[in-house]
Amino acid sequence: MNGYSFAARTRVGFSDTDAQGIVYYGRYNPYFDLARVEYLRSLGLLRYEGEGEFVMRANDVEYFAPARFDDELEIHVRVGRIGRTSITYEFAAHKLPEETLMVTAHQTLVYVDLAARAALPIPDGYKARLGAG
Repeated sequence: MNGYSFAARTRVGFSDTDAQGIVYYGRYNPYFDLARVEYLRSLGLLRYEGEGEFVMRANDVEYFAPARFDDELEIHVRVGRIGRTSITYEFAAHKLPEETLMVTAHQTLVYVDLAARAALPIPDGYKARLGAG
């Protein structure tokens, strides 16, 4: 997909659907998490040893078409923005094989000291692996 260099695939499970037979809106977030985790794994960042941890600050989703049980989805992910203490990821999920755009999302994660509950600067080494250092 244009502008995205990484994607993860998954199938819609029966437990992901609602009474209408389509994916319940809240079930898209685990798909985004899957794509982000696999993306970070591919960059060697999944178990990054730093002073802090990333926590979710914002999550917005826009829906375009309904996905149904057993649909195969390809979830594209990229870094949209890297700030001093936060990273915003962008997602686009497509139904395969048609490549129909189903949903897009943005998630902003903040790097924090968990004990102090305070934002920390993202380490330069982490940024470098994301290609922004």
